[in-house]
Amino acid sequence: MSRKVIVTCAITGGSTKNLAKHPGVPKTPTEIAQASIDAAKAGAAVVHIHVRDPESGEPSNKLELYEQVVKKLRDSSIDVILNLTCGMDGIIELESVAPLKISPRSTLRAATERCLHAVKLQPELATLDCGLLHLGEAIYVARTSDLREMAKLMQDAGVKPELECFDFGHIEIAKQLVKEGTLKGQPLFQFCLSTGYGAPFTPTVLQAMKEVLPPSSIWGGFGCSIDEMPTVAQIVNLGGHIRVGLEDNIYLRRGVLASNADLVENAVGIIERMGASVATPAEAREMLGLVKRG
Repeated sequence: MSRKVIVTCAITGGSTKNLAKHPGVPKTPTEIAQASIDAAKAGAAVVHIHVRDPESGEPSNKLELYEQVVKKLRDSSIDVILNLTCGMDGIIELESVAPLKISPRSTLRAATERCLHAVKLQPELATLDCGLLHLGEAIYVARTSDLREMAKLMQDAGVKPELECFDFGHIEIAKQLVKEGTLKGQPLFQFCLSTGYGAPFTPTVLQAMKEVLPPSSIWGGFGCSIDEMPTVAQIVNLGGHIRVGLEDNIYLRRGVLASNADLVENAVGIIERMGASVATPAEAREMLGLVKRG
């Protein structure tokens, strides 16, 4: 029997940089839900959900927007695993250092607020970004105490954290949470590569990140922009699971804008040509130790 690969589709993301380039990036709850359904039909077992202000397209973390997307997906006839981001509302910008002055553009909120939607809506998965990120003039803040609190809240609600690791240090932080017992069960790691503020995608980097994981780990990853599909092939070759979607890349090929379903179909073709097969949502739940919701 061929190895089963779990395909995640990251539907819309939390950045505005691609909105001007691609008018088809989903913005409203209806668009996000429909794109998720289309991705699931194309072969995605998991959909990774951000939400946006329906008018402006600006990234949002409003509970009511997540509620609308989750309800539409659970009311549909499509079986797909929901993975809600908990990586929003973590940004600090400084207007000056001496004297220290925090910019009003900062979004940083308490850990309980950053994962409130996951606790209330109880998706099967939610992301836990495992460390600080340098974003040019901004900083994404994830203190170890924040991670402990968010992980506990998620797991108490029956939600499995997906450990987002943008660099080797993030893997070490996640390993500490596993070692101390904060994270229960088999850990699920996601390598976030070529984002511009973490590890680049190269086969050497990917191999090295895999080698420092705890032995019992489940892992997957993604590459951004032109690295998206080469990363799919390398991860499948190394035994991991994969993610594609408009959050990470808006092109099917040079100059041709993609849909989420297009990108999933491309990834499915790569997986199958490499002798593996795509996991169904039911198979993915069994592999990840999840219980179906909704």
